[in-house]
Amino acid sequence: MNKQELIEALAKETGLSKADSKRSLEAFTDIVQKQLKKGGQVRLIGFGTFSVRKRKARKGINPQTGAQIQIKARKVPHFAPGSELKNAL
Repeated sequence: MNKQELIEALAKETGLSKADSKRSLEAFTDIVQKQLKKGGQVRLIGFGTFSVRKRKARKGINPQTGAQIQIKARKVPHFAPGSELKNAL
């Protein structure tokens, strides 16, 4: 399912217009991004938790040249599914 299909499904499920569904989805993603940028997390009980994890610096290999490269430490987004989501699958 892509973004447009999700918007259509939201509109159908909630009875909102597609424009309102799009604004709601974009507001949700903006809020999650802002919270993660601040180092926080977003917990949706039963569904899951959006959080930030720190990835350590490490050595890698350039596949084209075979040369070793240093990959910098960085923060990456993480999603941990909740129990209801796990059980639904």
